[in-house]
Amino acid sequence: MLVTAIVCMLSAMLPIYAQRALTEQDYREVAAELGIDVAAIKALASIEGGGHGFDAQGRVTVNFDLSVFKRFIRKAGISEASARKTAPIAFAAVNSKRYGGYVAAQQARLDDACKVDRRIALEATFWGLFQIGGFCYKMCGCKDVEEYVRLNKESERAQLELFARFLTNAGYVKYVKSHNWRAFARAYNGGRQVSSYAAKLQRAYNKFKK
Repeated sequence: MLVTAIVCMLSAMLPIYAQRALTEQDYREVAAELGIDVAAIKALASIEGGGHGFDAQGRVTVNFDLSVFKRFIRKAGISEASARKTAPIAFAAVNSKRYGGYVAAQQARLDDACKVDRRIALEATFWGLFQIGGFCYKMCGCKDVEEYVRLNKESERAQLELFARFLTNAGYVKYVKSHNWRAFARAYNGGRQVSSYAAKLQRAYNKFKK
C-alpha cells in the first residue's frame, strides 16, 4: 500500500512539471516570432539556465546576486550594516548542503533579502531559464517586478516569451539571428568573459544545429 501511495503521489506531481517544461513546438513558435532559427534559441536556453527553468521540485531557478543587492540598497539609502543584521542568510555564501540544493539555497537567500526590501531583492535576482535580472522587468514588457516574477513562476514557455521580449527591446535579436555570439556575449553579459561565453554558445549552437 505504501509503495502504491508513493507511486500515485509521484505520478500526480509529474504532469505539473511537464506542463512547465518547454516543448519543441514552443521553441519553433517563439523562434518564428523572432525570425531566428530554433537551434540558436535552444543554445541560449542550454547555456543560460542549464536547460531548466525549474528544479526537480518545481521551484523556479533563481540566482540571488548579493553584489547587485548591495548596490541597490545603497542607492535606496539602506545601510549595509543594518541589512546584514536583518538578513544574515542573504549575505552568507550559498549553502546547497544545508538547503538540499542550489536553487533552494538561493531561494533562502532571496527570501531573507526580502526582509530588507522585497522589491530590491526581487530586482537583484536573476530568474528562470534565461537568467534575466529582475531589474530588467521593463525590458521584458512587465509593468513591475512582481508581474515579472509571477510570469517566471508560471512556466518555461512564459520565461521564453519574456526572453523574446527582452531580446527584441534590447536590440539583441540581430546578434542571435546572425549567430554573432561574441557580440551577443558582450551585450548580454556586459563584457565579462566574452571569449569563453561566446565559445560555449557556439558549441551549444553546433550541437542543436545537427
